[in-house]
Formats: sequence, C-alpha cells, structure tokens
Amino acid sequence: MTATEFIKDKLMTANREYRENSADHFDFWEQYVKLVVKEALLLTEEYGADKEIVELGALLHDIALISRVGTRQEHHINSSVIADRLLTEYGYPEDRKSRVLGCVLHHRSSQYAENIEELCVADGDIISHYDNIPMCFGIAFKYNRINTESVDEWIEYFEHDWNDLSERTKQTFKPRYDNIMDVLFGALK
Repeated sequence: MTATEFIKDKLMTANREYRENSADHFDFWEQYVKLVVKEALLLTEEYGADKEIVELGALLHDIALISRVGTRQEHHINSSVIADRLLTEYGYPEDRKSRVLGCVLHHRSSQYAENIEELCVADGDIISHYDNIPMCFGIAFKYNRINTESVDEWIEYFEHDWNDLSERTKQTFKPRYDNIMDVLFGALK
C-alpha cells in the first residue's frame, strides 16, 4: 500500500465516522477534499511540484475538522499533529514528512507558503471553494455568520479567498474567477 493509499484510507474512515455521527452529516470527501486534491494536483503539473507531497498535503490539510479535533481557527495546527502521527504510523521518510506537514500547516493562505508544494496545496484549497459554491455559501453562513441579505458581505467573502491566492495562480485562475463572480453577483457588484 502506498503512502497516498494509506492516508486516503484513514481519511475515508474519519469521513465516514463524521458523516454518521455529526449533526450536519457533511461529506468532507465528496463535497470538499476531493476537490482540493484535484485542484492541487492540477497546480502540481503546472508548477512542477512534487506530486506525492502535494497529494498527501491536500488529503491531510483538514483532517482535524473531519476528526473533530480542536477548533476551526486552529485546525491547520491540529491537522499537522494528526498528519504527523499518521505519516509516522505509515513509516513515511522524515525528510518528506516534514514537507507534507508544511503543506498542512500553511494551507490557509498562499502568503504562508514556504515552497512550491505548500503553494499548490494552499491555492488548491482556495480554488476548491469556487468548485462547490453551495458548500462555500453554507460555510460562510454557518461559521462566518454572513448575512444572507447582504450582497456586499458575500462579495467580500469571495474576494478574501481571491486575495489569499498566489499572484502566479491568480493569473491562470482569473478568467474562471471573473466568470464565477459575474454569474453569482452580476450587476449587483
């Protein structure tokens, strides 16, 4: 079993337990994580990053939320601790493990990225928000308490994500971003 298969198996177990035991029954894999992995891997190809490091980082970046460990505000830290434990359990090489842990720890904004793999995971995470707009609205409403009547708050929410992207990724993502913003907000902007 490869490291990616091992981690995905652990992630799917945590995801199943979350779906069965949480009040919202959210499917992290179907609604979110697989989109992060897809977007991060596309960036990996474009930027020449280490595919395995990026894929593991993308799979593990929100494991604390899925496992219901700690707070949302510190999920990157708690996810890094869980990722360290799982990669150690697998016997993943220490030098590569530290690179995966960096991806997990720095996934919340490309501004924190210290290398190309971290940038791929951070930007993949942000772009995935635009891949599932209903999920993005749900999170914005539930956790960020954005008023459903205020277009300005919604635009600001999406612009915040846009501003967290790296300049390099903004260049390639801009046409998609502009189209999404036009469809969502059109003349209301």
